[in-house]
Amino acid sequence: MKKLGTEPYKGVRDFYPADMAVQKYIFKVWQDTVESFGYEEYGASVLEPAELYRAKSGEEIVNEQTYTFLDRGKREVTLRPEMTPTVARMVAAKRRELGLPLRWYSIPNLFRYEQPQRGRVREHWQLNVDLFGIDSIDADAEVISLAYYIMKNFGAKDEDFEIRINSRELLEKIFTDKLKDENDLSKAIRLLDRKEKMAPDEFEQAMKELTAEKIDLAFEKNEEVALLVDSLKQAGLTNVIFDATLARGFDYYTGTIFEIFDTNPANKRALFGGGRYDDLTSLFGGDRIPAVGFGMGDVTIRDFLETHKLLPDLKSTTDIHICTLDSEFITEAEKLAAKLRAEGKNVSVNLTDKKIGDQIAYADKHGIAAVIVIGEEEVKTGKFKVKDLKSGIEKLL
Repeated sequence: MKKLGTEPYKGVRDFYPADMAVQKYIFKVWQDTVESFGYEEYGASVLEPAELYRAKSGEEIVNEQTYTFLDRGKREVTLRPEMTPTVARMVAAKRRELGLPLRWYSIPNLFRYEQPQRGRVREHWQLNVDLFGIDSIDADAEVISLAYYIMKNFGAKDEDFEIRINSRELLEKIFTDKLKDENDLSKAIRLLDRKEKMAPDEFEQAMKELTAEKIDLAFEKNEEVALLVDSLKQAGLTNVIFDATLARGFDYYTGTIFEIFDTNPANKRALFGGGRYDDLTSLFGGDRIPAVGFGMGDVTIRDFLETHKLLPDLKSTTDIHICTLDSEFITEAEKLAAKLRAEGKNVSVNLTDKKIGDQIAYADKHGIAAVIVIGEEEVKTGKFKVKDLKSGIEKLL
């Protein structure tokens, strides 16, 4: 019988405990920061009708980048490639009950069928932050500020990253007047979004095929973008700039768009981004609900933290490992562990016949901070030495 391989499916990751510790740290910073701004967590199924993404994410994403299949009822289903259409659907479903404005967040896993490379995999987790019900640049400023403070709470300095801002509305006005076919607006926007990944000649030729005259990509920001940039700078965000070439590939953006860029030459790239999408809920009928948000992926943010050496020294979630001098003391060790757990400690107990030195080495290898050794003396006296493995200090308790 052929042996099964040990490698995961191409483009996805296994999370061993050390990797999970990093993942939990990233999620914790995300959750603590967004909740400090008053955002509430929501969730949804990983499965959605494929038509949800065709309507506004774009045909290219559905046809080339999604896991889409027919279920047993012959319905076309997609593993979600992003969360924004889902949250728009949820808000539209209960718009009269929820009470606007809404400050919502989630950390879903998302699926994209694309070529795996640095910063891109086929399944990842992403913080999604959305503010519904406020049609002003104050909402844009809040969401961008929240993104900024997440970066700061990871330990990043202002010079480590840059916040680039543009307006989809401004881009569309500029392109509409110069397109050969007004139906090619989405193509032109997506082409601009890929500009940095293309050779200059290749980009110029592709744009020339869509436009009747050359697009000036050094245009000035409009009044609304200028006000937003100025208000953010007044609020202390010194690393905000206007970027006329910033596009964002999704079709649903209607106003402000922004991206956070890593400025380190070793990882110079867009980390994450978002923008305003005021018309998305109207796809489901009913009133238009203004909205602005962003998505921050775990892959690019981990690359950023590693590049800037910002990952902390993550310890085991186990506080104490109880070692036993002999198997006859395992029962007493379990009793002590139960008492310590009742006091809020995370405790593991040795169940092997390994020597004490090997048991302590096990605890050290797994990053457990302290050990207790139980033998005949400890059982008789009810007193135990707790040894801190890092400092070597022992306390009798």
